[in-house]
Amino acid sequence: MNLKNGTATHAVVTGGGSGAGADIALELARAGYSVTVIGRTKETLIATCAGRKNVAFQVADVTDALGLGKAIDAARETFGPVSIAVANAGVSQSARLEDTSLSMLQKTMDVNFHGTFNLWQATVGDMKRDGFGRLIAVCSTAGLKGYGYVSAYVASKHAVVGLTRALSIELATSGVTVNAVCPGFMDTPMLQASIDNIVSSTGRTPEQAAQALRSFNPQRRFIKTAAVARAVCWLASPEASDMNGHALALSGGEV
Repeated sequence: MNLKNGTATHAVVTGGGSGAGADIALELARAGYSVTVIGRTKETLIATCAGRKNVAFQVADVTDALGLGKAIDAARETFGPVSIAVANAGVSQSARLEDTSLSMLQKTMDVNFHGTFNLWQATVGDMKRDGFGRLIAVCSTAGLKGYGYVSAYVASKHAVVGLTRALSIELATSGVTVNAVCPGFMDTPMLQASIDNIVSSTGRTPEQAAQALRSFNPQRRFIKTAAVARAVCWLASPEASDMNGHALALSGGEV
């Protein structure tokens, strides 16, 4: 198990009720960490925690810094100081630049970028005091390259990669590492929304739309959430102490 000084450390995962977030939480739990999953929907969080003594949940919105801070405080009462903070909550909307409203841009930045910032700001103090910590973002290949018709999403993910690289320098001597995992198109509910949008806007069949998205990956497949979970679990471990400021692409060679 990935343990620190013989004691399981406390990991917090946002967007932990489904998709990659749920898989990450369970992978960390299997590795011996106590895990708090955070999200907006109580029912999905309960499902992630079901039957697992070392997994608990808090309901909070990552865009609400005050509310998120209170959820983190409550999580500390259950599992102690936070050693690992995985910013996984995210949203994506598709539109041409001229159809991208300011409210759409703001929502995307609020969840994807500000949500990451809020989580890390609320937890880094614990890590600096302990001299050990892991700030990890579940980002996207959209943080490493551009895609058409999702300019707000691409901008938000580039911001997350920039934050990762800046904080990795700021915290380099503290025992805290800062990294991002950047998967290509993942097999998640968010992917299905992208497929539905392509179908409605182009008239393609669902399979044609899925094939168009798979074609970005040289291996012609979608990234599995389990692969992302394993990558996060390794970055969380003491063995990954030399990995810092890195944006790890899981994309079959796309970037």
